[in-house]
Amino acid sequence: MEMTHGGCPFCDIEQTDRVIERNGRMVAIKDKYPVAEHHTLIIPLRHAPDYFSLTMQEKSDSDTLFQRLKKQILEIDPRVTGFNIGVNCGVSAGQTIMHAHIHLIPRRDGDIPNPRGGVRGVIPEKMSYRES
Repeated sequence: MEMTHGGCPFCDIEQTDRVIERNGRMVAIKDKYPVAEHHTLIIPLRHAPDYFSLTMQEKSDSDTLFQRLKKQILEIDPRVTGFNIGVNCGVSAGQTIMHAHIHLIPRRDGDIPNPRGGVRGVIPEKMSYRES
């Protein structure tokens, strides 16, 4: 693992008690500011600035973690009926910690009035769409 980059809060995450699951080169932690119960982050152990800089092995390790976490979340919370998986790459996309991390956000029927459009909601006026 590379050394901490400029006080990056994720570079030394493995040395904390925040890690709830790990697989290969990736770890999972609960999001500090969750948008839903069980909102989890998947983070590479090495400092990588964004998703596009992850190696194929890190992406594969992430996929395994996503499957494991999905199963765990569904077992402990039967109200979960869907998931959003999201990544912010760059300041203009909303990335605030410049160390790659992938959000796994459990969703429940009725958690918002109209979920149509899902991740398109990052630009609210584009969330609702209709095919022509």
